[in-house]
Amino acid sequence: MKLTVVARSLQVRSTFAKIIGLSQVRFFQSDFALRDPNAKPKRYKYPPFYDPYGPRPPPSDKIIELAERIAALPAEDRCQIGPTLRERLKHPKLQPISVDGLDMGSEGGAGAGSSKVEEKKEKTAFDVKLEKFDAASKIKVIKEVRSFTNLGLKEAKDLVEKVPAILKQGVTKEEANDIIEKIKAAGGVAVME
Repeated sequence: MKLTVVARSLQVRSTFAKIIGLSQVRFFQSDFALRDPNAKPKRYKYPPFYDPYGPRPPPSDKIIELAERIAALPAEDRCQIGPTLRERLKHPKLQPISVDGLDMGSEGGAGAGSSKVEEKKEKTAFDVKLEKFDAASKIKVIKEVRSFTNLGLKEAKDLVEKVPAILKQGVTKEEANDIIEKIKAAGGVAVME
């Protein structure tokens, strides 16, 4: 038994050497040159910053002339360039990010003195809350909830059954009014918070 195991392992090693061959070892490859043990390591110059696209060609004369004309404009006209280009090139309008619930700390947007005196800002994001509904119109209310949320039938049913519940958060005033009207038409009572 032991003899057959040893014989098989020798056979595997010999076939393994045939498959790999000596060319897999770096010393036996044709382009290998021994390194001088006394040689100092090479020092490479690194660029001051990494640019994955490589060097760019200098801007054309038209671009330079346009930049000089823009710089010569008064500040009021320069402020209108961005929105005009965005409209002309049909870029989507960027939505501002709400930081109402974030704690900015002492270094963040508001200082310690201004936190005492808070100005009332006009609310832009509203929550729609389902207050109650008629038992006879429960199915209609569930269908309306499914129409403006991405909930399945079971999730919408569970949401409607645990009244009062918030149906949708962070919507505009117009969208909230539309949702409230749809719920009212289906037989429910929803409010905007």
